[in-house]
Amino acid sequence: MTGMILDGVLMLLLVAALGYGVRLERKLTALREGQQAFASAVTDLNAAAGRAEAALASLRASGQETDLLHDRIVKAREVKAQLETLIARGSVAAPAPVAEPVREAAPARAVAPAPAPAAPQDEERAARMAALAERIQGLAAPSKARAPGASNVTAILGAMTANQSAKQSLNRARRSLDEDLFAA
Repeated sequence: MTGMILDGVLMLLLVAALGYGVRLERKLTALREGQQAFASAVTDLNAAAGRAEAALASLRASGQETDLLHDRIVKAREVKAQLETLIARGSVAAPAPVAEPVREAAPARAVAPAPAPAAPQDEERAARMAALAERIQGLAAPSKARAPGASNVTAILGAMTANQSAKQSLNRARRSLDEDLFAA
């Protein structure tokens, strides 16, 4: 009889172990599912971090381009001011000298030396500015039909307008990158 009682107790213990094994299997299944969800969340986070790094690199490059464009705009404004002063100086300049008739030899007089040009540097600077204006306009040679410097201002304004449109384009790209960065 003791053998049967021991067999009954052993059977009860086996049934309890089987129930505990089923409960443990369910918990392990839930743990595996949680681990898979965690792995997919880490993958998504890694992808978002990669996009953020790319957006930051693009933003840095855009910032450098913006600084470059800003410097160009500042230089263009300086050139514009210089060209405007040259144009104003050119429109005030005296008319071309009229050729004088040849005179017969006159008695030798003491002639005072002619004064040196007031500013040879200004003439050289004016020549450089004219060459710069020609490069801006894309002209091969200056046109004789136009007034000196008449279209230089329009060429510079066109270049400044192009710089402004490039700046607006960069600002749009920057806003788009900001939106992408903060959307992720």
